[in-house]
Amino acid sequence: MVMSTDNIHGLILALSSSIFIGSSFIIKKKGLKKAGATGTRAGSGGYSYLYEPCWWAGMITMIVGEVANFAAYAYAPAILVTPLGALSIIFSAILAHFILEEKLHIFGVVGCILCLVGSTTIVLHAPKEKDIESVKQVWRLAIQPGFIVYTCVVAIAVLVLIFRYVKRYGHSHMMVYIGICSLMGSLTVMSVKAVGIALKLTFSGMNQFIYFQTWIFTVIVIFFSLTQVNYLNKALDTFNTAVVSPVYYVMFTSFTILASMIMFKDWATQNASQIVTELCGFITILSGTFLLHKTKDMGNDTPIDANFRSFNMAFCNKFGSFLKHSLSANVQGSMLNSIRGVASTTKLFIGGLSFGTDDHSLRDAFSSFGEVVEARVILDRDTGRSRGFGFINYSSDESASSALQAMDGQELQGRNIRVSYANEREPRTGSFNSGGFGGGYGGRAVGDDSF
Repeated sequence: MVMSTDNIHGLILALSSSIFIGSSFIIKKKGLKKAGATGTRAGSGGYSYLYEPCWWAGMITMIVGEVANFAAYAYAPAILVTPLGALSIIFSAILAHFILEEKLHIFGVVGCILCLVGSTTIVLHAPKEKDIESVKQVWRLAIQPGFIVYTCVVAIAVLVLIFRYVKRYGHSHMMVYIGICSLMGSLTVMSVKAVGIALKLTFSGMNQFIYFQTWIFTVIVIFFSLTQVNYLNKALDTFNTAVVSPVYYVMFTSFTILASMIMFKDWATQNASQIVTELCGFITILSGTFLLHKTKDMGNDTPIDANFRSFNMAFCNKFGSFLKHSLSANVQGSMLNSIRGVASTTKLFIGGLSFGTDDHSLRDAFSSFGEVVEARVILDRDTGRSRGFGFINYSSDESASSALQAMDGQELQGRNIRVSYANEREPRTGSFNSGGFGGGYGGRAVGDDSF
């Protein structure tokens, strides 16, 4: 299938955008590392990165990428431009492998290949861009009954999420924030496309800013973009980025393609074979994106290490469960307490934590139940990475009890956590790990499935 000139221009701009945006993540991260070495880290509430030239270079690179992405929508249909955003993830992962030494797992390589295959499939079968001679023509497409119904449904859904569910479930269910961003994002892209077309026609000698429709589209872009940034920042600050990024990409891309199909009728000139091929390409990209993100923390594990660790985890969990039930049935009372220790009524064991959860975010998640004396995520002494569990110490029994009842089984940064009273062990002379606290599941901290 021969691509139109506009589609080629849009493709080049979209690819350039992915390269710039993917690079910006690496450049900004290097800046953040440099700033964190000499000042307060951004994750701890510091702003020392604002004085780091490397971080600003990353920001400028990202702005250039976003401008290129903005321009791409003026030339090519959204069904071509939007899925290509996955290429920025690939470029970022490859650069991180070589520059930041964040090793890319073999499954991550497979994910990159899947994204490339899916992107190529969509590029080769994407519909041609409509010939639009005025922003008024875009306005007429936007006020068609089908798109008005879609806009109303999106507006109602967003308002319900913001005013009914954000306060109740925003801190525990990431789909609230991501749903707002994705739904509004689909309308933002349609407005971006309209403004991009207006700019393209204006530069060619036909001023489109004399029409009020252009300014309406511009206001929508600004307001919706600021709102999306606000809720996306909330999602990234509350939940694990490795979970937020692929889920947001999938929902945002899906709603954008749906909106484009309704408004611009991108598939009206294509046959069933072409449409199915594009959908297969899209699903391939989604599969590659999820695989890449799910294995991003496995780069330092060899296959043998990973398999041994999985076996070890399964064995420890099974053995621990058997021991727990045996002791509960036969040795209740003093013997059980001597083995497990005395349960603390102010200190909680938190299991199943995401690798992205640190002391600060753990404290924030539990501070609403009372004064937190200490919040600590246990780190591996060799790698410095989270071991998937931690402890919260409250100033009162009532606060600990409230937190236990409210948070056990709830979602925190994309993972369902387990909360129980920590068991305080008495010091043992000559023990390698004397004293301290154990998990409320009979030492479950050692066999936690978040290793």
